[in-house]
Amino acid sequence: MKIERIETYVVEQALDTPFYFSQFEFRSRQICMVKVVAADGSYGWGEGYGPATVVKAGVDFLTPLVLGEDPLQVERVWNKMHLRALDYARRGVLVAAISAIDIALWDLRGKLLGQPVSTLLGGRRRERVKVYATGMYFIETGDLTGKLVDEAQRYASQGFRALKMKVGLGLETDVKHVRAVRQAIGDDLQLMVDANHAYSLSEALSFVRRIEELDISFFEEPLSPEDYEGYRELRQRASIPIAGGECEYLLAGFRHLLSNRCVDIAQPDICGAGGLTETKRIAALAYAFQTNVIPHSWGTGIAFAAGLHLVSALDIVPGRLRMPEAMLEMDRSESALRENLTHPKFALEDGRVGVPKAPGLGVDVDPDYLAQYAQAD
Repeated sequence: MKIERIETYVVEQALDTPFYFSQFEFRSRQICMVKVVAADGSYGWGEGYGPATVVKAGVDFLTPLVLGEDPLQVERVWNKMHLRALDYARRGVLVAAISAIDIALWDLRGKLLGQPVSTLLGGRRRERVKVYATGMYFIETGDLTGKLVDEAQRYASQGFRALKMKVGLGLETDVKHVRAVRQAIGDDLQLMVDANHAYSLSEALSFVRRIEELDISFFEEPLSPEDYEGYRELRQRASIPIAGGECEYLLAGFRHLLSNRCVDIAQPDICGAGGLTETKRIAALAYAFQTNVIPHSWGTGIAFAAGLHLVSALDIVPGRLRMPEAMLEMDRSESALRENLTHPKFALEDGRVGVPKAPGLGVDVDPDYLAQYAQAD
């Protein structure tokens, strides 16, 4: 069996309500989808995290290396792509292109072998994965605090047991928002905060001191992803667990992050850090450093399904009789692409989502919606 072709689709959706976070504003959602097709017509789906048109250019660049390869030899294909890109793509969007192709190959391999990806990753440790709702972005409104509170309460009413909110607008504003949300949702739900690298070290330390009484489960990406020494010092001095890695790439990048003891929780994005092949290696490295992995996920149902399969196969550290739950991010910000492009839908029950049992990733792309959202070449 050989890989016959690779199809790329840049899908885009204009947002009804533009939103922003500490770095920039979104007026649309745009993703590069990748379909790898074998000679017998079997196919797998993947996607890349990052500017979609740039990811597409990367996939187009890598495609000649992949055509004619055996789709069951996923790691061989990954290494071939990685070596071709190594001189100028040790991080960034070309790694996201490798990730997109790799995820599609895992999906295709699972279908060809009649096995779910989680089985191929080493076997499920859990049938359902605890998810946390990511939302509470900022919008232009006269009452942003009220908007964040209403949104948090809506997620709680939907059955989420863990929520993550955005911060990074300034210490006074952020503290006010976090206090208001914690008061609104009570003490029984987990609450996390995400600055998207908006703080300096001194600001992050001040913020931690001012919110530590609010039982924050983790503080995500407080500092620049390039400030490894700052992360190490913050982690040593902070009373709240520090999370990061959304902007890190490949095993070598996470080796630097973990060997410097920068984070309590590693957050590789499967669609950006190197696909399922490399994220499995990253998870093994994190295990060696006694660091848990909670993948970053912000795409379509393809990305989320890949996350479910990976998290279902993770070992949690430290091991014990009554294990804590593994977690995965579940984006709830406005996205018709996420809601409509793939099927079947993911059902939330008691704060958890079941891991697909069908071969491959267990989800497929709706061709009608794909045609509706896809940009013309």
